[in-house]
Amino acid sequence: MKLSELKTGEKGVIVKVLGHGGFRKRIIEMGFIRGQEVEVLLNAPLHDPVKYKLMGYEVSLRHHEADNIEVVSADTPLEDTTFNLASEANRHEDDYIRHAAMKERRTINVALVGNPNCGKTSLFNFASGAHGHVGNYSGVTVDATEATASMFGYEFKLTDLPGTYSLSCYSPEELYVREHLTEKMPDVVINVIDSSNLERNLYLTTQLVDMNIRMVCALNMHDEFERRGDSVNLDTLSTLFGMPMIPTSFKSGMGVKELFRAVIQVYEGTSKFSRHLHINYGHEIEDGISHIQKYLKADEHITQHYSTRYLSLKLLEHDSQVLDYLGKHMAGEQRMDDFHKLANERDKASARVKEETGSDSETAIMDAKYGFINGALKEAEYRTGSKKDTYKVTHLIDHILSHKYLGFPIFFLILYVMFETTFTLGQYPMDWIEEGIAWLGDKISEGMNDGPLKAMLVDGVIGGVGSVIVFLPQILILYFFISLMEDSGYMARAAFIMDKLMHKMGLHGKSFIPLIMGFGCNVPAIMATRTIESRRSRIITMMILPFMSCSARLPIYIMIAGTFFSLQYRSWVLLSLYAIGILVSVVVSKVFSSFVIKGEDTPFVMELPPYRWPTPKAIWRHTWEKGKEYLKKMGGIILVASIIVWALGYFPHNDELPREQQQEQSYIGRMGKTIEPVFAPQGFNWKLDVSLICGVGAKEIVASSIGVLYSGDDSFGDDEEFSDDNEKYTRLRQMMMQEGITPLSAYAYLIFILLYFPCIATIAAIKNETGSWHWALFAAFYTTAVAWVASMAVFQIGSLI
Repeated sequence: MKLSELKTGEKGVIVKVLGHGGFRKRIIEMGFIRGQEVEVLLNAPLHDPVKYKLMGYEVSLRHHEADNIEVVSADTPLEDTTFNLASEANRHEDDYIRHAAMKERRTINVALVGNPNCGKTSLFNFASGAHGHVGNYSGVTVDATEATASMFGYEFKLTDLPGTYSLSCYSPEELYVREHLTEKMPDVVINVIDSSNLERNLYLTTQLVDMNIRMVCALNMHDEFERRGDSVNLDTLSTLFGMPMIPTSFKSGMGVKELFRAVIQVYEGTSKFSRHLHINYGHEIEDGISHIQKYLKADEHITQHYSTRYLSLKLLEHDSQVLDYLGKHMAGEQRMDDFHKLANERDKASARVKEETGSDSETAIMDAKYGFINGALKEAEYRTGSKKDTYKVTHLIDHILSHKYLGFPIFFLILYVMFETTFTLGQYPMDWIEEGIAWLGDKISEGMNDGPLKAMLVDGVIGGVGSVIVFLPQILILYFFISLMEDSGYMARAAFIMDKLMHKMGLHGKSFIPLIMGFGCNVPAIMATRTIESRRSRIITMMILPFMSCSARLPIYIMIAGTFFSLQYRSWVLLSLYAIGILVSVVVSKVFSSFVIKGEDTPFVMELPPYRWPTPKAIWRHTWEKGKEYLKKMGGIILVASIIVWALGYFPHNDELPREQQQEQSYIGRMGKTIEPVFAPQGFNWKLDVSLICGVGAKEIVASSIGVLYSGDDSFGDDEEFSDDNEKYTRLRQMMMQEGITPLSAYAYLIFILLYFPCIATIAAIKNETGSWHWALFAAFYTTAVAWVASMAVFQIGSLI
């Protein structure tokens, strides 16, 4: 608990002091050290500050300062510790509380920070046994993953943060890491470094040094470092960077124990290498830092959460996020005056740097960082060996897979194998699941009396959840292949190959894989967009993904094409739908990137890591975690949507009516008749309108709805290829044409089905990936608007012709 949570008269023992730099130093100097008893004496009349007693004297702290001191209350119950008072009867109550505090203090919050592909998530999995995904391209870990590990009598609460090359404000990952380090204030940061790319990886280390946080460096992949013949004096490098640097290999577990022993030493303050370090950025920048710091140090809230030196550097780098934070924080007339003075000092310092160096201050700071890194490596006698070329095999493979002429055919061959395996091999377990769901529905039907409850369970719950579960085998197979490409390093090459084409659409090269996946199922395709670093490209990709014809639309295409078009034209009709979907996505993407979702895109600077053999364990973990995530995220909302759609189609209910008449007089039938004028320009009637409303829940329902409304036959929803039962198609054609549905209006209907509202599961996926209902609802409404305009244009222009 926090010291601020203790009430007047209560006692506690200090566990640890959080916070940064000068604030933390001052608090500890005042006697707030771990193991020390503190008592709450008095609250000020306005409840802030609070008077405390410790070390025999009285001291006051504000509530927000006391928030940064963790304590164990004297009221801690016995069962909260393993300490046995009965066997230690001679101990006093104070000793017991101190024991509880010492036990609590042995919990260390550790954040893992590092570049993409450095092995950070491998450490997380190895140490904790957690199922975090290990990927071989940047942007794998999008959310922070948490787990615990125990060693040497300490418990480590590990947080695996997104991979990032720097702590700038250009990507969501960079901002996420910065916010976590400043708001959560971990006790120790493990900075994971790829030993084979020391100079580049150490750039992030220098930014962490500027933040003045306690840190340990894990020099990972040290086995490859040694095989290549590289060498460096680790003691010298540790001294120069002010933190212990431990050689590790998380594949084999080499150095993991030594790494966590170093974490304990840094946490306890006993590490011989741990020290506060200031990188020298040159006279003009240092002068600018000192002038800016004067204004920042006057604000206690800022000093608690940030190193003022770090904020000063960020201001000199013209970091927009830091500028916004200070602008909002320094509210009020007096404080805004200070903010303007601070901004003025920043501008003057930047101008002096430009005048003296010829470079802007951001470039000068980056140059100074690399100068420091280069000097440190020279002093540490860093040598690059030539025993083994890590990239030799990679270059040989790239010569084929990224070849000017062979690259595209091989890429599309890999995609063909991936999708052919997904839909061929995945069909068998899909059939088994469908049979199982049907069996379960039959058993419930046999064991229950007719009525709303039975109908809801069979048609709403089992039918709804079944429509999600049935796609699980295909999703698992798709993610198996994606995991294989990610972990081997081929995914980065796929983006490299496709980037020019995607860039013409205003997208990133990595957008291609999710778009291709969309032809299987939009839901996992939406989830796959998290591989795209640029939030702008990620959102545009999600917005156009619904135009990719997912497999759930196929039974609708087959039903309408088989009903209204002769055998020689059916395949062309289907092909035209897929082509129109792609064409619309290209046009909409270009419009969005130019006019709607503006902003500067991140440059296509992407690491192409060496090819590595992915481990079966990592691939299985990734595949299974994605499968679980799919069921967890989509199952709930599909269940709710299916029950709602069922209820609208079931009530008001009349058992004496046949199924088609029951659906006509139901709420959903009435809704269809109500919106009939809206779709008059497309040539639709109320029955087609009802099927469109049903398709909001899941596209699988559309075909069976039309079959039921027209002929009492719901088997159309099961057709995934053209049926030999021509009588079924002929009967449906006759009934639909009697009500004015022509081949032209049928084709306009197919265009609407292709482009309109994606299923509820897809909308839920967009909400989860963007973190906002704004984009999810926008996708729902704008796709329906595009579908209405396109289908109306097809029908009206076709009628004129």
